Amino acid sequence: MEDVLVQRQGAVQVLTFNRAHKKNAITADMYQALADGIAQAEDDASLRVILIQGQPDVFSAGNDLEDFLKHPPKDESAPVFQFLRAISQASKPIVAAVAGNAVGVGTTLLLHCDVVYAADSARFSLPFSQLALCPEAASSWLLPRVAGYQRAAEKLLFGEPFDVNEAVAMGFVNRVLPAAEVFDYAAKRAAQLAAMPAGSLRVTKQLMKADGARDVQARIGEEGLEFAKRLLSPEAREAFTAFFEKRKPDFGQFS
Repeated sequence: MEDVLVQRQGAVQVLTFNRAHKKNAITADMYQALADGIAQAEDDASLRVILIQGQPDVFSAGNDLEDFLKHPPKDESAPVFQFLRAISQASKPIVAAVAGNAVGVGTTLLLHCDVVYAADSARFSLPFSQLALCPEAASSWLLPRVAGYQRAAEKLLFGEPFDVNEAVAMGFVNRVLPAAEVFDYAAKRAAQLAAMPAGSLRVTKQLMKADGARDVQARIGEEGLEFAKRLLSPEAREAFTAFFEKRKPDFGQFS
């Protein structure tokens, strides 16, 4: 069974996380499938909108840490960077439907989507600092501009979970719906966009994103370099060991 389903619904390219038994934790192969799915939609004129969704009980637990440590991204050709470039540079509208937990990149990828609909069960977290890492997906640039510096700082420094109402207040979720309705609603809205003038939508998106486009790509690269350094740090080793041993990490030994 594919861990990412790539399906066509009319003029909408639907990308579905399909690894629920692992809480949709994203592997290198999944990043590649997502990147390829977005690229396919970009290259096919008959596909006019991209819809990203998870399962009714979970959107994504973020990076699969075991897979990530076994296959760390070595350069810009790594699947994770292919995905980040694809989602951040996509010219076509991207709609997201979120239910359940969205952790790490499960939250930061939403900052690149144009419209985000979330279930009342949705819960978000950015636990990079807790894992002795740093933000990714240009979230250190995007989140302060969407939510304001202090709100972004609280989420990125503490890494604590927050609910869908706070996500709406922060500005990256458009609407909250009952869990039973969110996927159908997102699909209908994606189809509505797909029926609109494609050229007008592309130009409108380009105009809205133009000012920050270069900065976003630069920040993805900067974060990637820092992330790679942090992965090799003693603090990260302690964080990951504690995670796999299901204990609280001890960072007091590091300065």
